[in-house]
Amino acid sequence: MSDHPRPRPRFHGRVDLPEGTPCGHPGCDQPAEFRAPASNRVAGHVGGWQWLCLDHVREFNAGYNFFDGMSPDAISEAQSPLAGWAHVVHDVNGYKFNDPLNALHGKFGQDAFAGRRTKAGVVLAEADVRALKVLGLDAAASFVTIKRAYKALVRQFHPDTNGGDRSHERRLQDVVQAYTHLRSAPAFKTA
Repeated sequence: MSDHPRPRPRFHGRVDLPEGTPCGHPGCDQPAEFRAPASNRVAGHVGGWQWLCLDHVREFNAGYNFFDGMSPDAISEAQSPLAGWAHVVHDVNGYKFNDPLNALHGKFGQDAFAGRRTKAGVVLAEADVRALKVLGLDAAASFVTIKRAYKALVRQFHPDTNGGDRSHERRLQDVVQAYTHLRSAPAFKTA
């Protein structure tokens, strides 16, 4: 025989608690080995945790209903393949972008999106940044500013306001394309 203690069967979620920690279920004298939310309506990190034995954590899990208390529309939205990705996430470092798993922050670091965030904190696509540059603007521009710059540049480059001079026609086309892009860009979309 070996002096090593016999390994306990492994179950996902088993936590080593101090010896003698009782199960949190009323009337149970088994040792607590598993952590579960105190309520099935509130996440454990918000509403607190309870410590249960294997039988009672199984009972808790069997009665757990993620959709409990949700409206039919909220249930449908939660079941969508895009659930969680459609909402802007506010990162603790000040970023605001669609990255609920915080996968980009670790890879790119804090200055990854410098110069690409709007005043609201939304990270712009490269095409949005290029279009703003054509209009002589940066990421901090509002849609009102974009519209004002567009009108000024059209007046500047249009042949009708330049005595028929068509030498700026290519630049005018770039301005029109940039404005058309920004008008339909999600970051600047107007109702």
